[in-house]
Amino acid sequence: MASFTNFLFRPTYHLSIAHYFLIFFLASSYPHTSKLHFGDALPSSKPCIDEERRSLLAFKQDLIDPSGRLSSWVGQACCQWKGISCKNITGHVEKIDLQNTYTYTLSVFDGEWDEMENSSLGGKINPSLLNLKHLSYLDLSRNDFQGIPIPTFFGQFKSLRYLNISHASFGGEIPAHLGNLSNLNYLDLSEESGYSLLELPSNNWKWLSNLSSLKYLSLEGVDLINTGVSLVIAFNKFPSLLELHLPTCHIKSLPISLGNVNFTSLLFLDMSYNDLKFPLPEWFFYLTSFRKLDLSGNFLGGPVPSEFQSLKSLEALDLSFNDLEGQIPKNFGNFCNLKTLNLANNQFEGGIQELLGGLSSCPNSELESLDLSSNKLKSQLPTSVGMLHNLKYLNLYNNDMSGSIPKSLGQLSELVHLDLSFNPWEGFLTEAHFTNLTRLKYFSIGKVIPRPTLPIPLIFNVSYEWVPPFKLHKINIGNCKVGPAFGAWLQSQTELVFVKLSTTGISDSIPEDWFMKLSSQVEYLDLSANQIHGKLPLQLKFPNALLLDLSHNQFDGPIPLWSGDNVVEFKLETNSFSGTIPLNFDQKFPKLEFLYLAENHLHGTIPPSICNMKHLYTLSLRNNNLSGEFPKAWSLLPDIMVVDVAYNSLSGNLPSSMGDSGSLFMLKMNNNNFEGEIPFSLQTCTSLRNIDLGNNRFTGEIPPWIGSTAFLVSTLRLRSNFLSGHIPQQLCNLGYLHILDLAHNSFSGTIPKCLNNLTGEIPQEICNLVLLNSLNLSMNQFSGNIPSKIGNLSQLDTLDLSLNHLSGQIPQSLSSLTFLSNLNLSYNNLSGEIPLGNQLQALPDSSIYKGNPFLCGLPLSTKCSEDGNSTPKDPKDNDNEDGNEKFWFYVSMALGFIVGFWGVFGTLIVKKSWRYAYFRWFDDIKDKATLCVRRLVCQE
Repeated sequence: MASFTNFLFRPTYHLSIAHYFLIFFLASSYPHTSKLHFGDALPSSKPCIDEERRSLLAFKQDLIDPSGRLSSWVGQACCQWKGISCKNITGHVEKIDLQNTYTYTLSVFDGEWDEMENSSLGGKINPSLLNLKHLSYLDLSRNDFQGIPIPTFFGQFKSLRYLNISHASFGGEIPAHLGNLSNLNYLDLSEESGYSLLELPSNNWKWLSNLSSLKYLSLEGVDLINTGVSLVIAFNKFPSLLELHLPTCHIKSLPISLGNVNFTSLLFLDMSYNDLKFPLPEWFFYLTSFRKLDLSGNFLGGPVPSEFQSLKSLEALDLSFNDLEGQIPKNFGNFCNLKTLNLANNQFEGGIQELLGGLSSCPNSELESLDLSSNKLKSQLPTSVGMLHNLKYLNLYNNDMSGSIPKSLGQLSELVHLDLSFNPWEGFLTEAHFTNLTRLKYFSIGKVIPRPTLPIPLIFNVSYEWVPPFKLHKINIGNCKVGPAFGAWLQSQTELVFVKLSTTGISDSIPEDWFMKLSSQVEYLDLSANQIHGKLPLQLKFPNALLLDLSHNQFDGPIPLWSGDNVVEFKLETNSFSGTIPLNFDQKFPKLEFLYLAENHLHGTIPPSICNMKHLYTLSLRNNNLSGEFPKAWSLLPDIMVVDVAYNSLSGNLPSSMGDSGSLFMLKMNNNNFEGEIPFSLQTCTSLRNIDLGNNRFTGEIPPWIGSTAFLVSTLRLRSNFLSGHIPQQLCNLGYLHILDLAHNSFSGTIPKCLNNLTGEIPQEICNLVLLNSLNLSMNQFSGNIPSKIGNLSQLDTLDLSLNHLSGQIPQSLSSLTFLSNLNLSYNNLSGEIPLGNQLQALPDSSIYKGNPFLCGLPLSTKCSEDGNSTPKDPKDNDNEDGNEKFWFYVSMALGFIVGFWGVFGTLIVKKSWRYAYFRWFDDIKDKATLCVRRLVCQE
């Protein structure tokens, strides 16, 4: 399915010929009106008929209108009421348009959904509408009738030509009575995918055959899994049908044969997001009148069938989100009428030279939108792209296109949206690349790399003074060298609402005037992973912003006192901010969900007002100089999931209220001075995955809820505390446990068997953990060979496999671990030559390999034979010698014990005064040791 980002930036399809025909036809259906209205009706010169006015009031009375949209429905002049249109001559009501016109922009953060719901009409539909005998247009779309059935009396509107009840949350079976609307030209029953409450049973669809006048039909979202084939056969009886919309209807196939294909007038077919597969039936390609065809989001696989070449009249073709592979068909370059081509999210390979060459050689290239994103396309971008003079939208995101970007791109004077990101481009972008891009609003290039180590391959080579011809709304640049300065070309972009300039090599201070202009309009601001320095303006308002990310830079000074009513994520981590955390964060950012202030130089306490941020999911204050107690009122944070305050100087007991929310996922409070017992209230946090309370002063026992109620824990680190008691058996229930560290405590009793004596071979799959830093499997019963692909763990710093029963040779790949600084393979049964390699040569300590008698080579003194094995003496040659040594060793040990034991204790038994003196001396030593321990405890 389409990702959220792709959906947001999907090109707007242009009005097809089908739409012109449809609008023309509907306009001709209203001979008594001076103008066709799709919005609010204009008042009629004739006063409305009183009986119809009363019917409208009865209809209004049964509606729920939370926002007062029908507040104008008062008085006698009902033809002037909002949404009502009457015939000029007779005064009869002919049109009711109550579509919810509130525009929802898919923002999940700013309360727009609540506002849309509030503007929706609901309730029930009063049959009084039947008194409107001349009603020809009824639109109740985009409201919320909460699953009530479509009224059966709708089938009695004999004059109705237009019926739109889409996205209005009607439910139940679609009434067969709609088949009585023989004059109906437009029918829209669509709903959002997965939300449709409408049903069209397999025994109740034939009524559709009666709607022979239909020009437009949409059943989007209606489940047609059992009726899809039959319905398509029925649609073949609609000779006038221009547009057919059947997306997300669970249609698995099309009928193999239709006999005579009658709906050849069909201009627009949308069967996106169904379950269709190739091959498509032969009759499908007889529909050569197609202007727009949308088969996106199906299961079409393999190469594109050659039969598509018959659809040369296409103006819009969408095959995105399928499994198409091979080369992009050459004949697509001959579709000179194409305005929109979308092949995104497939498996296409090769280049696009032939496609662009063909489209650019058309006498009058019509192409306006080209989306080839998320494929496997290679080679360079051909210079012929500059010949597509009408191109407005170009998306090559997420391919494998390389080389330099042609300067001819700068000739696309109509271009509005340009996305070249996530391709390994190289070279320079110059002023010539942007010469004529006067209409450009969206520009994206490069990619986000969390830890870039390689040189940045793409560089902006423009002069500091250069001012481009465009005014961008959205800019997205990652891992491309734009800096070191904020050039004039960036400062000239004062209309930006989306800014992402991450890892761009900027090492300048932020231009204050430019930043202040952005603050009033920007919705997304990301300047992370640069070397931007200086102090930020202390007071700024971001009324529209959702995200503010200035992390991983070199900012200093106090945390700015910014505000933003819609900000959900605020990131200032890994800078050099100092001072205290502002006391009124909860008032400045009332909707904040993610707060990152880690790795700065902040001091003071965590303000209690943090607990007033009722929407907070993540709090990251790691690695600062914070002190004092942890805030107590955590019951006010119902949704908190991540708390990371590690590496500070916080103290006191953990509040019992931390468990009140029950939503904690990660709790990292290590390397502080917390004390007391681990709160029992955390047992309500059944989703906990990561618990790190190490390096504190916690006392008491490991709480039994770890492994009982919280059984999903994968990391449990309690090392370096003052915990005591037994290690609970409940830890054996932690089936997802990856890291367990209980070292440096005062536990007693036996270790649960499930935590000791691991056996079997080390699985090869462990080599897939490519980000692993430390692997310690020592003191177990592992056997077999060391995994041959151990070298895949390229980030490994520590590897300890000692005290096992491993055998075979040490893998050569081990020498490729360039970060390895701690290695222990001692006391196994390893054999053969120790591999040579840069990193292993940097670890010359022979104790690494101790206890493996059949290993040879440096740094051991044992040399290898020609076959690579060690050449120790035959053990049989020294049997007698070893036996004599062992005999005299045991004899001397026995004699020494006898003499030593009886020489001391025999004297104490015989001589009473010595016995008293000895035990008095021992008691004095014990008292002094106890006193010293108490003093140390008091000092801490």
